[in-house]
Amino acid sequence: MCCDLKRRFLLLYATQKGQAKAIAEEIWQQAGAHGLEADMHCMSEMDKYNLETEKDPVVIVISTTGTGEPPDTARKFVKKIQDPTLPPDHFAHLQYGLLGLGDSEYTFFCNGGKTVDRRLQELGAQHFYSTGLADDCVGLELVVDPWIDGLWLALNEALLLQKEKEGMSSVVDAISSSLSAAPHIVHELNLSSEVQNLKLEDEAVRSSDVLSQKPVDISLAVSTTDTEPSLIHSVPPVSQSALNIPALPPEYIEVQFQDTHGENPHLSSLISEGRAFEVPVTKAVQLTREDAIKTALLLELDIADTVFDYQPGDSFCVLCPNNVNEVEELLHILGLSEKGDYFVSVKVKQGTKKKGAAYPQHIPKRSTLKFILTWCLEIRATPKKAFLRALVECTSDAGEKRRLQELCSRQGASDYTCFIRDSNVCLLDLLRAFPSCKPSLNLLIEHLPKLQARSYSVSSSNLYQPGKLCFVFNIVEFPACPGRPVSRKGVCTGWLAELVAPLLHPNKNTLDTKGGSSSTEKISIFARPNNTFHLPADPSVPFIMVGPGTGISPFIGFLQHRQKLREEHSDWEFGETWLFFGCRHQDRDYLFKDELRCFLENGTLTHLKVCFSRDTSTAEVAPPKYVQDVIRLYAKEVARILLKERGYFYVCGDKKHMADGVSDAVVDILSMEMEADRLEAMKTLAMLRETKRYLQDVWS
Repeated sequence: MCCDLKRRFLLLYATQKGQAKAIAEEIWQQAGAHGLEADMHCMSEMDKYNLETEKDPVVIVISTTGTGEPPDTARKFVKKIQDPTLPPDHFAHLQYGLLGLGDSEYTFFCNGGKTVDRRLQELGAQHFYSTGLADDCVGLELVVDPWIDGLWLALNEALLLQKEKEGMSSVVDAISSSLSAAPHIVHELNLSSEVQNLKLEDEAVRSSDVLSQKPVDISLAVSTTDTEPSLIHSVPPVSQSALNIPALPPEYIEVQFQDTHGENPHLSSLISEGRAFEVPVTKAVQLTREDAIKTALLLELDIADTVFDYQPGDSFCVLCPNNVNEVEELLHILGLSEKGDYFVSVKVKQGTKKKGAAYPQHIPKRSTLKFILTWCLEIRATPKKAFLRALVECTSDAGEKRRLQELCSRQGASDYTCFIRDSNVCLLDLLRAFPSCKPSLNLLIEHLPKLQARSYSVSSSNLYQPGKLCFVFNIVEFPACPGRPVSRKGVCTGWLAELVAPLLHPNKNTLDTKGGSSSTEKISIFARPNNTFHLPADPSVPFIMVGPGTGISPFIGFLQHRQKLREEHSDWEFGETWLFFGCRHQDRDYLFKDELRCFLENGTLTHLKVCFSRDTSTAEVAPPKYVQDVIRLYAKEVARILLKERGYFYVCGDKKHMADGVSDAVVDILSMEMEADRLEAMKTLAMLRETKRYLQDVWS
């Protein structure tokens, strides 16, 4: 190892979209200021570290993906440590601290980190520092920042104990003296998924300054009479505080312009997972009325000439571009409007101080600047604090520079959350708000993440409609707000809506809409199979579907498939089917109303229960407004299907406002029908999840 073994620790990260890596890099940068050397590796680089022989403390930063799986870069590691033949003292020599990243909007919060943490404990490893679980739902920094602050004291103590065991008294004296000079930091942090449980004493907050941070001269504070803070204005105490800002991230990318001759790469080269297919859009139908609060569209794709295959319940991904007007505006602000069609060469800068600097794999080896900004970089991404810190150096106006410093500082954490994170502010918004900020192109490539393909649930059956694939989506709208004075549509849904505008037929709420002429527009898609959200293998097993709004999408595919099976296998036994659907208004956004009536009439769907949250009722007893309330009315039937008939329960749609309410309703039903307390009912629901009979396809 290149690190000094006397003051070394091993730093491992496993990331899906780059957040865990960015946090690990922050730890690596701060380590030097604390007299420590971080030997940093991606968890997938198993040839570069060996936990079986590791003697120094280990720090792990790991995210969670999908429905609770470890990220792709951790799969080999997790598979290795889950070997059932490993003895319970396999890692008895190991001491570690783990920081898990997740989103409490999802059921299996931080499950990637929890899985690794639990298994290391089972194999005898010991914590030298409390596990931290950071929640992206409210802001990772609320847990990440204090967890990193407390890490240094814990590491020093772990190294001290290690050297004491080795009898190295001279090293013990050296570390002891550094400890006595270090700032006091609360060691035992009670970190959990519940942010309200994060209790930091004022003294700890005041004294948690990291040595690699530098105080900022408060004389640069913006002079303003505004009494309320905003994206561009601060008020006391932030405006009058000396600031502790992150260390400046070292630059590591070099960009050179070449010529304008050649062709950009095919979109299929942008994905690493599977194969992309370019397919025509053959039909587009608006499923909602013009006066509906949200606009839902159904698109039909022709996959007959491809080998693309799917099952009802699967998802797939759409490769989408950034908005063309936003790309043009970004080029204009950067002063690169004339360079958009030039090919660029991207290289890792020689002699960079960035640890593990590597060529960004999502940037093609040869493409134009406009192609990179359109198809490769998520220009709508919320800028992280490290990016803000880098933008400070590109800003000439003193007041603007000060405000950017505040937004990335510890003292301005609440302003960052309010005016950047919660307001969905992106790079363009910042460049509009801070006009003297002129970042270089290499900075954008270093800090903007990969433009992710967008995932959608399949809303059809290949058995029912051979060679066709349908999906449904709401056009996402982001209204203007104080931090972002312009409204905008979702990156993918806005692009798709514009793409299929010539095919749209408003007010036609049916799959059988006529008159949609063949489209020449094509989109690129690739498979994202769902290994669990499928129909029961045994058709005689009953199942319940809960899908309000566009959450009904996969269940249309379920019912189409079931109808075709019933037609082809009249001798089979089929279990009963229930669908709970809800929307705002019966006459504005009741999706697939005619199709559902047909499924009922031909017996494919046994029970259809609907509710309308915004319609007024003249009934003496008001009908329930939400699907979770309707489910409670059928408690005995739900309990019978789940407990006696070993049926399945599917939930699709919004996580926060619906799926959690549905699971609460199911727990109440189980508790009542089992005549058991709520804890016992929750254990039963957990068992149903574990056996893949309570399944969710949800989004936040």
